[in-house]
Amino acid sequence: MEDPFLNYFALGLLFFVVIVLVYGIIAIHDIPARIAHARHHPHEDAIHAAGWISLFMLHVLWPFLWIWAMMYQPGRGWGFAHKPGEPASPKEALTELEELRRRMAEIEAKLEIEDRAAQLSKGPRRAALDSPGSSVSAAEESVPATEVAAAESRGPRR
Repeated sequence: MEDPFLNYFALGLLFFVVIVLVYGIIAIHDIPARIAHARHHPHEDAIHAAGWISLFMLHVLWPFLWIWAMMYQPGRGWGFAHKPGEPASPKEALTELEELRRRMAEIEAKLEIEDRAAQLSKGPRRAALDSPGSSVSAAEESVPATEVAAAESRGPRR
């Protein structure tokens, strides 16, 4: 007496295990393509296609695909060397820092000279406006002198 339920259960379990294994193998082979996608790899499509080819070549290409996907760094490009534009040694970094400090001091000195020249060209009226006790408003300052003189010659309004 065979139990038909156990036969069908064993068949269902066999199908389930086969499907999970196939899915697992495909998911594992897709790991290099996912890494390439996350890193915005320039050869992302090639890595994905080679992953599928690796399935039919008994997984020979898969380790090389993993390395290929991992070699590209989004901020650095290829390899694991220092970033382009960064100094290679501490001595170069110190030299670059001193150069930047020197250039910054030159720019600050130039801006200070230009600021002094601009203040001198404004004259004493501007200095009076900048003082805290000044009674001249910003609106009066923007009115041309000819309009002010014409308004004063008319006299007070009633």
